[in-house]
Amino acid sequence: MEVTSEEPEYPIESALQGESPGWRAGTSGTQIVRLLLDKPHQLKHISLVFEDVENTRTQEFVLRWSPSRDGFFREIVRQQWNFSPSGSAREIENYAVELSEVLVLELIIVPDKSYGDARASMRSFRLAGEAKA
Repeated sequence: MEVTSEEPEYPIESALQGESPGWRAGTSGTQIVRLLLDKPHQLKHISLVFEDVENTRTQEFVLRWSPSRDGFFREIVRQQWNFSPSGSAREIENYAVELSEVLVLELIIVPDKSYGDARASMRSFRLAGEAKA
């Protein structure tokens, strides 16, 4: 696993295990969370939960995958969300997918499209599927 930054109290492992408090970047700006799988996987479902109860901002994320480690990626989804503490503080995304031979799954998060000082955070990043023999 690779992440561009993280706060020590908010490790990426807690988001992957669906445990509180989730993951939070240690710095503002674009963040990349990259899962490097040890062998090819078939993915059936990807679930992401983002939450921000403190800031009003527009976040964009791109979720993409690769069947190899050479950097050739195929985009799954590109999504924007407007966070507002008084209204929409939680974004829940569930994707039913049919992906085979996945070796790399990458999530790119732009936490604030207006390039403010917001940091990316994620409550949960869950996958369902199976390793290929």
